[in-house]
Amino acid sequence: MDALVDDLATTDRVADLARTSTIALLNVVGWSGDVPESSEIPTRQGRSERLADLAAATCSTHYLCGTGGLRYLDTGPFDVHGIPVVPFHTPVGDSLWAWARRSSSLWALSKIGPAELANQLTAQRDAHHLGVPA
Repeated sequence: MDALVDDLATTDRVADLARTSTIALLNVVGWSGDVPESSEIPTRQGRSERLADLAAATCSTHYLCGTGGLRYLDTGPFDVHGIPVVPFHTPVGDSLWAWARRSSSLWALSKIGPAELANQLTAQRDAHHLGVPA
């Protein structure tokens, strides 16, 4: 998180802060890899086309989509790339997720820690593959 604090002092660009906080979150949950700049990846016009092209360019195997995106996302461009769109619904009956629509992944990370957040996201993925609610 030191990098994010440093960025707060040196930039007023939301995109810079979003990138730094995303990389910090990915590192904390154990992900490592390259994080390309989306502006360097050729994409088509249109929200769904752009997202599908970005997912394909990063070798994504799935596109996790929340309830907000599910209202507008066209899965056709993802189908062309062979990338399934996986709906993400917050678990019911778990107080951690009660306010999830009003909070961020960083809030969840600070509340339960990186290992448990990774465990809960894995459980969500596994439940989706089995077709059962988490």
